Amino acid sequence: MPTLPRQQVIAAYGRQLRFLAAGGFNTVAGYGLYLLLQLVLPYQAAYFVAFVAGVVGAYCLNTLFVFRTRLSWRTFLAYPSIYVAQYLISAPLLALLVEWLQVRSTIAPLIVSVVMIPVSYLLNKLMLTRGAAPASLGDPHA
Repeated sequence: MPTLPRQQVIAAYGRQLRFLAAGGFNTVAGYGLYLLLQLVLPYQAAYFVAFVAGVVGAYCLNTLFVFRTRLSWRTFLAYPSIYVAQYLISAPLLALLVEWLQVRSTIAPLIVSVVMIPVSYLLNKLMLTRGAAPASLGDPHA
């Protein structure tokens, strides 16, 4: 099977690669915050606070870096709806992993994050690119 040159891969999958990079960064930051908060809060409370902080970080990263659109109050205020849906799926999944499957509460959020990647990408794409102006004069599909 022939391999694609690096530039072709970036041109074809740049947005998805940026989404994975931004999501990876945001996940590591959120996980670190979760671990710190878990020192003083129950795991579900720590998860909630880290989750909310992650939503704000994700909005900034996905708007400016991934989809290259402009920040706006309209999308900022609507953006959490993506993560309300995601939280309603991920919090019970976290409880299932920790309480039923006995996955350590320090590991379970990482599993939840991986499971939610495709859902998050599609919802972000729909919200941030629908009728949005590009952030720069560059290629909006890049």
